[in-house]
Amino acid sequence: MTTSAVQTSRGPVTRKDVARYAGVSTAVVSYVVNGGPKNVAPATEAKVREAIRVLGYRPNAAARALKLGSSETIGVVVPDNTNPFFTQLAHAVEEAASELGYGMVLTNSDGSLTRERKNIRTLAARQVDGVFLASCVFDPDVTELEASEIPSVLLNNAGSPPEFNSVGVDLQAGARAAVEHLIGHGHTNIGLAIGTNTGNQLDGREVGWLATLHDAGLPDGPMLHGPFSRPGGYEVGKRFLSMANRPTAIFASNDMQAIGILRALHEAGVRVPEDLALVSFDGSLDAEYSWPALTTVAQPVRAMAEAAVQALVGKGRGDALQHQILPTELIIRQSCGCT
Repeated sequence: MTTSAVQTSRGPVTRKDVARYAGVSTAVVSYVVNGGPKNVAPATEAKVREAIRVLGYRPNAAARALKLGSSETIGVVVPDNTNPFFTQLAHAVEEAASELGYGMVLTNSDGSLTRERKNIRTLAARQVDGVFLASCVFDPDVTELEASEIPSVLLNNAGSPPEFNSVGVDLQAGARAAVEHLIGHGHTNIGLAIGTNTGNQLDGREVGWLATLHDAGLPDGPMLHGPFSRPGGYEVGKRFLSMANRPTAIFASNDMQAIGILRALHEAGVRVPEDLALVSFDGSLDAEYSWPALTTVAQPVRAMAEAAVQALVGKGRGDALQHQILPTELIIRQSCGCT
């Protein structure tokens, strides 16, 4: 039987067509397509896969979802997947979900609460099995999640939302480690570059920066707000340089801001770390390959993803609410003054 004969005489290729071509039962075809639940002999599996290739068979995802009562798909909402941190986080979620047999749909809110809510509604309409929301603010509007009645986890969130599981990191402790390290290098005027879209709650990195300065008996350093982006960091960097009493060290609230600051410093002929030290937050690959390489507070991306996936569709599904706060790690490189 040829491919054209199957498609012309009976419409789209079906599982029965594959079974007939390979000389096996439809159940065996199902086992091969779904990876179980029963094992198939290698030779038989090869025949089935050859039939699938020749006939151009494509499983009907909608029919499968109806039969299983599950789309085997999770939705993820991030503020910006061009941010290397969220790229790594989404990839880690996809890998962890794939290990449990789930696919992933990724959406961007572009830092907009309106678009964030719209993305949640879109994912709900697609009947995903769950949603991971990495909101663009610390205190997200969960109205759409509650209305959709879809199991959800607030990702990259250090709060304790009353109705949802959450997974985040200790931002204050991470900031403290960064600022203490700069103080250890002898800096007494330490600035902070912080984001602009943190919502109604204070950013934990700001709280940690300020508390560490106070504990060390140091004055408040200058703080400048700018978008969590390379251009945002670039503009903040130029503003720091224009200060009469510019800081000798800067703690940037994410790696993208720090890379923007690096450009501003390089353009002005300011040496890093000799003239001005820099430490950032996130631990993305960009931090490792900037010049000089950035000392950064790394978030445990893989551990965050695995914890969130287990809470949503894994062993933790249906358990009592959990608010998991994971530790960060200070990665020492050159931008702080270490060699």
